[in-house]
Amino acid sequence: MSQHFQGKYEVELKFRLNESCSKQQLLEHLNAMEHECMFADNQEDDCYFDTPDGQLAAADKSLCIREMQPSNNLLWILKGPGADCCEAVNISDAARARSMLSAMGYVPVQRLQKCRSIYFIGKWHMTLDSLAGLGDFAELAIMTDDSDKLEQLRSELWQLAARFGLTQAMLESRSYRQLCNS
Repeated sequence: MSQHFQGKYEVELKFRLNESCSKQQLLEHLNAMEHECMFADNQEDDCYFDTPDGQLAAADKSLCIREMQPSNNLLWILKGPGADCCEAVNISDAARARSMLSAMGYVPVQRLQKCRSIYFIGKWHMTLDSLAGLGDFAELAIMTDDSDKLEQLRSELWQLAARFGLTQAMLESRSYRQLCNS
């Protein structure tokens, strides 16, 4: 897993793209600056788990097994509690991980599919996501183990967002899961 995805905390701003700031416009801004592409147009399949009585959701946590193609990356992801807590680990066998979760009493509660491109801009990463029925989104983020730096990093992230024309009015605070269920 890239150094960009290491840390216990994730500072993230997610924006719903629109006509005033489209995916194409973001890519034009991105191509005018120094960046690195991790991958473009990867298909991601997220399978979310919880206990039958929803204990993880009640604790503001989500547990996910993510399969990515064609990159062939597999992740076990835990988010929460709260918006900034996020940990992920590479796994080698998604079917076995799902089986282990089932053996521990967890059940699949939602499946989410998206097309994702990931770019690195210095210490930051940007994901451009397309979800059927929801539209296009841009996420700007950084991971850290230092909880004392969260607000400073959030402020710096807003400065980066402004360089791309991403505004407070475009900010989307709901997760993709919440958007799918609304």
